[in-house]
Amino acid sequence: MADTAHVVAHFLQNAFRMKLATWNVNDVVKRLPLLLEWLAEAQPDVVALQETKATDAEFPRAAIEAAGYGALVAGSRPWNGVALLAKDAEPVEIRRALPGDAADTQRRYLEAAVAGVIVSSIYLPNGNPQPGPKFAYKLAWCERLLDHAALLMSSGHPVVLAGDFNVAPTDADIYSPATWLDNALLQPEPRDAFARLLAQGWIDTVRHRHPTERIYTFWDYRRNRWARDAGLRIDHLLVSPPMASRLRDAGVDREMRGKEGASDHAPAWATFDEAKRRSAPPRSRVDVRLPHRTH
Repeated sequence: MADTAHVVAHFLQNAFRMKLATWNVNDVVKRLPLLLEWLAEAQPDVVALQETKATDAEFPRAAIEAAGYGALVAGSRPWNGVALLAKDAEPVEIRRALPGDAADTQRRYLEAAVAGVIVSSIYLPNGNPQPGPKFAYKLAWCERLLDHAALLMSSGHPVVLAGDFNVAPTDADIYSPATWLDNALLQPEPRDAFARLLAQGWIDTVRHRHPTERIYTFWDYRRNRWARDAGLRIDHLLVSPPMASRLRDAGVDREMRGKEGASDHAPAWATFDEAKRRSAPPRSRVDVRLPHRTH
């Protein structure tokens, strides 16, 4: 990983008005026409993609660049894979893996600086079946994310944690909790981990803007769940206080789930107003290296 201080020094200035989104695209090559359609219609400034299911070489970079987006990719087959897209810009890489376990080679985390904001694309492990090794891996990954998120929060910079968290935070985030009681997405431990993230100071943008609405981001392909609107909210955009103070709106482009050949997820998004300019000139060098945490 490059020295963060040098990577994002001139990017951490007052950011422009922007729209950020996250989408588990569930195979970026297969869904490329839908992705390009949505980029043209929604015009997001930054997009976090998950479950790209493509190596770096297979990622459709040329088509995405032709649509006006620079891309940073941490690819993988046949599962996983994350990416960050930036409109008319190149995301500046900070790290390509979640700290805390050098032996973990799954492509589930990507972090970059884009226009003054640190953005992460997160594909948190599903954890099924549970109990078992996959669920244990999910819980360990949650703890690593909590540690790293705390350091990002303590940096004081504008940060967005965007992605498929594979957690329905509360019973209000699922159409029928009783039918998913044994699923890893609803277990007390990952829900507790999500609550501890929010306790660090992160704001759940969609829930903040829609505190009581039944709003979903994922509809399983099985059992006619899309037609029945039997969904879950498991894709989230969590923002640090400097971003939360600029939050204008948030929502889900659920119509993308109804397209032919769609992903089982729909894009979630949030929009932000332009940051207020400081009266003092910006420092010539911004050090965003995260402090070392001892255990």
